Amino acid sequence: MPTPREPRLVVVGVGGLGAAATYWLSRAAGGRVLALERHALGHHHGASQDHSRIIRYAQHQDAYAALAPAAYAAWRDVERVSGQTLVTETGGLVIEDVEARQGLATGGRDIGGYAAVADRHGVDFELLDARAVERRWPQFHLAGTEEAFYQRRTGIVDAGRANATHVALARGHGAEIREHSPVRALRPAGGHVEVVLDDEVIRAEHVVVAADARTNEVLDGLTSIPLTVTQEQVTYYATPNLLDFSPGRFPVFMWHGGDNFYGFPVHGEVATKLGQHMGGHEVTADTRTYDPDPLRQKRQEAFLAEHLPGFGGPELYTKTCLYTIPPDQHYVVDTLPGTRVSVLVGAGHAFKFASLLGRIAADLATTGTTRHPIGTFALDRPALTDPSWGRAFHV
Repeated sequence: MPTPREPRLVVVGVGGLGAAATYWLSRAAGGRVLALERHALGHHHGASQDHSRIIRYAQHQDAYAALAPAAYAAWRDVERVSGQTLVTETGGLVIEDVEARQGLATGGRDIGGYAAVADRHGVDFELLDARAVERRWPQFHLAGTEEAFYQRRTGIVDAGRANATHVALARGHGAEIREHSPVRALRPAGGHVEVVLDDEVIRAEHVVVAADARTNEVLDGLTSIPLTVTQEQVTYYATPNLLDFSPGRFPVFMWHGGDNFYGFPVHGEVATKLGQHMGGHEVTADTRTYDPDPLRQKRQEAFLAEHLPGFGGPELYTKTCLYTIPPDQHYVVDTLPGTRVSVLVGAGHAFKFASLLGRIAADLATTGTTRHPIGTFALDRPALTDPSWGRAFHV
């Protein structure tokens, strides 16, 4: 192997979390930052492609509600220094079909859970019955057994544009970003880490691993985190009802019923977007396919026919992505004990917090600590250390 270079701050993976970490590290350390991406930037092999992700103050768990204000602030900061619009506030509905969920364990992911957490964190919201939802948004057709939680600051983060913005800003601060550069191993060596590439060994002062479905591959020999990788999908519909489903007239929504769905107004594409929350086939980064599941497509079509008939239209396309999920569905944001290696895992729902998590990763890499509450996401929590937790559960 060639002689290692001088120590640098290295980020492995330049998707949503890695691009953010690269940017925030570059603000602190400039040209000492190197980001390594296995594929081309903006690739469709992971979890960070596409136009839209939900951002929300509305959470059903305190750990995320505590981070939400800082997440919004981080995105606004990036918008301020880049001149790019990354967040579009549309308002957001959580709709629960109470009858369909009777007897199901929700883990607090229900209207009561959202309301209780919002109260504890000072988040304004409205509770609506089915008829009130239909009066305000007649696009919905409800049975009358539904309840809803509305929060006006919910909206959309443009994932692809956000990644590109983080990358551009990082380069502006002197960061080097290499495409087609898979990391073969990480080797702690005294006060640094050797990052092994195909043709080079890089001497790193600290490494941030944001490799998603390839996390354990990159960490091989250091640790193994219990992670389940699933192949999920979303569909864009070329609705003819563009005005009715424009961001000014229709909110982002999440539907909790027998099946759980989430949807977006027209954004990015001239089309609406719907996905089913989790439940995809278990895969690996190498065994995944890019073929949509026709059963999930039909399930979505049936949901739309019953509850949002104007939302659909000819299918523009369906695209797949990967979720990398710990058993408790919480993120991983921590530094491996006794090493200079930090780990970020987004659990399939991190993009709303991507810029903030990147900033936290930069804190951990440069100071060893952060002011943000991340104890829930530690590597030594029972879900990651106690085998009795088993596999990831889906709510």
